[in-house]
Amino acid sequence: MTSLLSLGTRTEPVVGRDRDVAHIVDFLSSPGAGRALLLSGDAGVGKTVILDAVTRTMSQAGTRVLRAHGVQFEANVSYSGLNQALLPLRDALDDLSSLHRDALKVALGLGAGAPADRLVVSNAALTLLQTASGRSPVLVVVDDLPWIDPASAAVFGFVARRLSGSRISFLAASRTEADGFFEGSGLSTYPLQPLDEPSATNLVELRFPGLAHEVRRRVLDTAQGNPLALLELPSSLSSDQRAALEALPTVLPLNRRLQSLFLSRIQNLPVHTRHLLLLATLNGDGDLGILSVAARELNGDIDLKGLAPAEHDQLVRLEERTRRLVFRHPLISSAVIEATTGAERRAAHQALARVLTNEPERRAWHLGAAAIEPDESVAALLEEAAQQVIDRGDAVAAIAALTRAADLSPLGRDRARRLAEAAYIGTDSAGALQSASALLEGVRRADPQHGRSLRSTAAAVQLQLNRDGDVARAHRRLVDAIEEGTHGYDAHDTSLIDAMHLLLLLCFYGGEAELWAPFHAALSRLRPQAPGLLTVADKAFGDPARAGAGALEQLSLILDADLKESDPARIVRIGTASVYTDRLAALREPSWRVVRQGRDGGPVRRHLDGLMHLCLDGYHSGRWTEVAQLSDEGLELCEASGYTFFAWYFQYNKALLAASRGELSTARSTADLMTDWATPRGVRAAVHYAHHVHAVASIANGDFDDAFLHATAVSPAGELAAYTPHALWLAFDLVESAVRTDRRTQARAHVQALRAAGAAGLSPRLALLVGGCEALVTEDDEVAARIFAETLSAPYINQWPFDVARVRLTQGERLRRARATTDAKAPLVGALKTFEELGASPWSARATLELRAAGWNVPHARAPFGQKLTPQEREVAQLAAAGLTNKQIAERLFISHRTVGAHLYQTYPKLGIASRAALRDALTSLNTSPGGT
Repeated sequence: MTSLLSLGTRTEPVVGRDRDVAHIVDFLSSPGAGRALLLSGDAGVGKTVILDAVTRTMSQAGTRVLRAHGVQFEANVSYSGLNQALLPLRDALDDLSSLHRDALKVALGLGAGAPADRLVVSNAALTLLQTASGRSPVLVVVDDLPWIDPASAAVFGFVARRLSGSRISFLAASRTEADGFFEGSGLSTYPLQPLDEPSATNLVELRFPGLAHEVRRRVLDTAQGNPLALLELPSSLSSDQRAALEALPTVLPLNRRLQSLFLSRIQNLPVHTRHLLLLATLNGDGDLGILSVAARELNGDIDLKGLAPAEHDQLVRLEERTRRLVFRHPLISSAVIEATTGAERRAAHQALARVLTNEPERRAWHLGAAAIEPDESVAALLEEAAQQVIDRGDAVAAIAALTRAADLSPLGRDRARRLAEAAYIGTDSAGALQSASALLEGVRRADPQHGRSLRSTAAAVQLQLNRDGDVARAHRRLVDAIEEGTHGYDAHDTSLIDAMHLLLLLCFYGGEAELWAPFHAALSRLRPQAPGLLTVADKAFGDPARAGAGALEQLSLILDADLKESDPARIVRIGTASVYTDRLAALREPSWRVVRQGRDGGPVRRHLDGLMHLCLDGYHSGRWTEVAQLSDEGLELCEASGYTFFAWYFQYNKALLAASRGELSTARSTADLMTDWATPRGVRAAVHYAHHVHAVASIANGDFDDAFLHATAVSPAGELAAYTPHALWLAFDLVESAVRTDRRTQARAHVQALRAAGAAGLSPRLALLVGGCEALVTEDDEVAARIFAETLSAPYINQWPFDVARVRLTQGERLRRARATTDAKAPLVGALKTFEELGASPWSARATLELRAAGWNVPHARAPFGQKLTPQEREVAQLAAAGLTNKQIAERLFISHRTVGAHLYQTYPKLGIASRAALRDALTSLNTSPGGT
């Protein structure tokens, strides 16, 4: 065995790559830098040679190298790549905490137990590498990255982004433009170019010294610097052709045709050698121990000595230290498959399955590949493996396992059930919408009745939403499936409960009270009782103004118990239940876990949900820069994944942020886009969100009449419309705009409705807003001052900076009008400071105006007072000061009324005012001042 292994340890010259190797080594070896680099290039350009050279150089300098190699068959076996890289560190696992040790042992197949959350596995892998780097620097090398399984790719991506300041480096190679599961955005990339002509000539001369000049010229011209082609093309020529004694073919094979070169070399190998290479290809990890046992299972006459011809022909090498077989190039293993018959491949899979008895997931994959006719026992094993995979968050591998299980199902109903489960995972988690549609077609062919099952219907509904967005039709379809189902309303039926959570969302999207009746009917029938989270979501998310108070205690218990929850679906559902009771802040870290998992290749749909909840909480908690970034990420992800239905969530957050910052044209155009999309589809929730944007934009513009119209379009004054939870978020806008437009009766009626609903008891933020509303409608100045003071002294309210600042602004305005100018200063200064920190310029200008009206100087104000008006801004301002409406101004100047609003928005801060009412005096002052426009 020693002599056999030694054949693969020769050091080959690296021609023309000294500069590339030096650059990569220098980049990765920076002291304390902890860097990651992605090496990319065309097939055959020499990426593996570079990895080998870098590995040798850094290893000789004292760096410990850990290697993994992506292989096609292993791409469906979770954590197979991570197993290759970290197995040499298995002796150090006991140095980890029990959480990390157990998580890694299960993931690497070294222990039994429930699979851990991918984030835990990722942190465990990083910790293990950090531990190893305490003794010497560590370099993780991954070749053929696109073939690394999704779970390992996510962990490698996680590690690669967290190396700064460590003694760990990461180097991976992949073909240019190759698809894969590794998310490399943001990481440094080194594109490996073909060899220049002198280096290419030198390489050919070294390997083929007897090649005739004209033949060498033809090879160089055809290869175009591709090292693999340079080395392989001459090998395909006869001795007479190499010596130019025989004409060369018209077209020399290149790129895709290179595989045929490997194919011929493999076909010339002894049969036992081919069988060993086939086993190594299908096993994927190159483990010589497994290869040896599997070879005996396949044919008792085969042993590892049979690899010698492949080694001698430099198709493979055997690493003595790790005792693994490594193919010289991925095309070789591909050619191995082509060189074998289907019967040979099935026999090899069966042999490997008999060996891998302690690895049920990999065993199931091999049995599935070996089967040629329906086999329920194998299908059941694959279905079980799929469940283990989905528990790890690897939705893509789960779909593959279920699809193969369906292929092997003898009965149509089992085939349909497994295809439906795969389709549901594809729509609900993985973002595989296109393939889910094909899977559902397979369900209908296998068992037409199963096409109405809960899983099939839920998948079909999600597809429909992202095609035409017709909420009413989707709602009817899902209700029919629930009411006609054979589940017996068993609360332990996962498919039923998942369908109920989806139906709850459809009811919310539709925004119509009648949509909720079937949901509540089904909820009441669940036995022995409805799950707590579903009940809480119904009350706190569906109609919080009427039922939310009754869910608070149970919601608090769920939050306390599940803050460390690892299931992305449950985290998202808890977040949904927390939206209108302002509990999303408690879920920030779990939501970030979901987002990070999505960025590392986890479930796309959950990634979107996590972004939604972080945006909603971020706006209220003043993380406006984060909201802008996450909204953009959400919109890009919707477009890329096909989940187009959910774009309105992120449009809302962007538009609300724009309105609050005074970017009124952007805010209004985005809100109009939402309305135009949502109205024909019956997505009333999106229309309500758009009205919210318009209301805030109108208040920012000083147009309180328009703000009142938009606020009351969501829920009439004096009423909190049933199943319209967003009405709670517009309460302050409605009351403030009603008071400002002398609609005091409606304002008082709305405050009474808020009191009757107990809205103040739902969250500290809503208590703040309700208190502000009560103070606004109170006639007595002293009583109003007391209510303001009590409201603003309540605990926990400072976590809602924009809302606190808005209430403080109205407090200061009320005090200033009551001539309590000294008392007005503190709330106005506090409000101004917050508005400036947030970049809420219209409110900054309004607070500044109030302070100046009270006789206080505002030297630190950011509003750009004194800037010159453009000619059109001046003309618009003069017409507005004369009493014309935006529409009348637009008609006179032949521009849109939106453009008029945008000009006024730009004008107010230039004049140091916050509303139309101050225009006349501001223009008069400007015209009489030195240098006025």
